Amino acid sequence: MRSRLATRSARLVLAAAVVTALAATTACGPEDPAENGAPAAPSASASSTGDGKSETPSGDNASASESASAGSSKSGGSTSGDKGESTGGDKSGYGQSCGTNDLDFTVTWEAQPISHYLVTAKAKSGITCYLDVNTPSVSFGSGADGVASPVGQGGEDPIKLSGSSVAYAGIDAKTTEGDGGKKFESVIIATSEDDPNPAQVELPDAPTVDKPIVTNWSTKRDEVIPRVI
Repeated sequence: MRSRLATRSARLVLAAAVVTALAATTACGPEDPAENGAPAAPSASASSTGDGKSETPSGDNASASESASAGSSKSGGSTSGDKGESTGGDKSGYGQSCGTNDLDFTVTWEAQPISHYLVTAKAKSGITCYLDVNTPSVSFGSGADGVASPVGQGGEDPIKLSGSSVAYAGIDAKTTEGDGGKKFESVIIATSEDDPNPAQVELPDAPTVDKPIVTNWSTKRDEVIPRVI
């Protein structure tokens, strides 16, 4: 009888120990990484700030932000360029030498005090230029015998042409006696001998041309009466 009781008591003690061990294990549970300082596993909301707003724009929001930035930059450049162009104003031909195609020419017949042709040169609308070459290039036809020789009268160097200002030159188509020469209905005028765009101007009549002469440019009409010196 005592042997059975001892055996039963031993079993009860062993069972109690097992129950106690199981209870202790259940109470502690798996180790919590937060308690021993280990970082918590990232969650789905880790990329958001505390107020729920995304820290980094993504998708369409990022594209829109980049487009707005680029648009602002382009707009600023365009505005600056337009402003520069508008403040520049129209300075066509400003400060340049007068080319023949910058000018309008007229030729009139002057009977007094000595008969001659008066050339008037005026800058075209919007052009400001300078007659740097003092003597115009004048010829009748394409032959060498129709080229007018300069006589050095008059002369202001350079002459500024703009708006209503004008320059004058005088031409004597025939400086020889007798009936020699050729008739021409127009005269070729250029601001220099190498000007690629000479002007052909109609004459008020068809003079006989023989050894023609031409004066320098001047702003005074009475300085351009051609005389053989």
